[in-house]
Amino acid sequence: MSDDAVKIPGALSGVGGWLDDRFHGARGVRVLMKKVFPDHWSFMLGEIALWSFVILLLTGTFLALFFVPSTTDIVYHGSYTKLNGIHMSEAYASTLRISFDIRGGLLIRQIHHWAANLFMVAICAHMLRVFFTGAYRKPREVNWLIGIVLFTLGMLEGLFGYSLPDDQLSGAGLRIFEGVLQGIPIVGTYLAYFLFGGAFPGSAIVPRMYIIHVLLIPGLILALISAHLFIMFHQKHTQMPLHGNTEKNVVGQPFWPYFMLKGQAWFFFIFGALVVLSTFAQINPVWLYGPYTPLAISSASQPDWYMGLLEGALRIMPAWEINFLGHTLSLSVLIPFAVPLGLIFTGAALWPFFEAWATGDKAEHHVNDRPRNAPVRTGIGVAAISFYGVLWAEGANDVFADKLQIPLYTITWIARFAVFLVPIGAYFVTKRICLGLQRKDAELLTHGVEIGVIRQLPHGEFIEEARRLTDEEHAVVASKRIPAALPGPGKLDPNGIPEPAGRGPVGWARGVANRAFTESIVPDGHGNGHGEHNGHAVADGEHAAITGGDSGDHHG
Repeated sequence: MSDDAVKIPGALSGVGGWLDDRFHGARGVRVLMKKVFPDHWSFMLGEIALWSFVILLLTGTFLALFFVPSTTDIVYHGSYTKLNGIHMSEAYASTLRISFDIRGGLLIRQIHHWAANLFMVAICAHMLRVFFTGAYRKPREVNWLIGIVLFTLGMLEGLFGYSLPDDQLSGAGLRIFEGVLQGIPIVGTYLAYFLFGGAFPGSAIVPRMYIIHVLLIPGLILALISAHLFIMFHQKHTQMPLHGNTEKNVVGQPFWPYFMLKGQAWFFFIFGALVVLSTFAQINPVWLYGPYTPLAISSASQPDWYMGLLEGALRIMPAWEINFLGHTLSLSVLIPFAVPLGLIFTGAALWPFFEAWATGDKAEHHVNDRPRNAPVRTGIGVAAISFYGVLWAEGANDVFADKLQIPLYTITWIARFAVFLVPIGAYFVTKRICLGLQRKDAELLTHGVEIGVIRQLPHGEFIEEARRLTDEEHAVVASKRIPAALPGPGKLDPNGIPEPAGRGPVGWARGVANRAFTESIVPDGHGNGHGEHNGHAVADGEHAAITGGDSGDHHG
């Protein structure tokens, strides 16, 4: 290449050469700039979480300059005259000062709070996208676990963040948190005592939460996000099942200039959206709640949405205490704290390994699944969302009772049944919908796409004409991969010996799980989606089949 082919400014060339001579980074930067990333709208969900976290760091730094993390009692004489002469903590007074006296303080407070909610929404949506498309499969199990830890840390960070102002609402949340800690057997009372520095509310909790909120948890989140991005960069991004996408390539756009400029534009769009939202939508007006006092509690007290699971579980649980080895166990607090969170987070963490065990799939996956092609996985995901949704709604049972004029305990009893019945129903309905969509795909592969033109054949039969599937459509519809059927309990190998994988209770459980994962609709093979067909793919087994069971045999 001639010298005239590429023109590099002299100053940039000199700085770059100086740095490369000392740190030898030119090769790494060149590789980064040429890295190709798939371009699909759903991949932007993770970037929303990333840029929301950046905005949280920027606005949090501003707020830290004026917030006073102290519970020292003072008498307020500030701009908000309705609280003039009221005793309050310095933390609450400084929050009022930020809201009413610091130029732009209220706007920054609201941006910070809305960004925290958006951060959690984006992580949740991103993880749901990863789950429903199977993007957590080998080799990305570690990144999936990092995402679960990030969501957990985000819940704690949010809890401590909205508890810092020391207002009546946040104090009620801290009281519940203290009760949850004390509900942990043996060590719970010690944990609560050490964190609060004595009996509730104590004087040490706000300074300690401040350090945890602005230093410890953000540092952990920053480290995990960095690890998450590094692993994703090293393993390469997954891609959607589209024409030309395979397990061996990456189809997309280079990091420079496409994704770098796109990411910067996305950051400014998210920041602008948060500014508009914070300008017109009020959030956490602490001056209306008043300073915290343990002697009072306001009605309609709910935490931010991501803590709604715990709030609803506590409200739905009946009173239950037992004595175990001289220790009182408050099961009415321990079970709502441990069981729902344990089911969702532990289940999510173990799911990639359970799915690999049940299907016997040890291959690497770089092309995602369509949710319809994994009915069990999609059904479990919708069931988990339904489970969370019931508990989240129960967290506002007092609001529903007031607005709908329904007795409070009627709503509670409805939720006690719904928390079991709704997820089960959601699983089976979702699974049947997925299988129905697979039947539609089988119809497309064998018959093509009906175009609405009715034609009469010479012998009098009327048929609807179909067109060929385009290459792009065919690549998407034909992307389904059915897991291999494993030997079931009692199955014999060619030598008449029982298969080792099907022996014992574990083998039986694996066989049951494998049959569930391998249940699928397959086309009859009479066509290729190009209109060359002998008939329609239908649900009654004439031209389409449900595959599953121990041997993968087709049955109607």
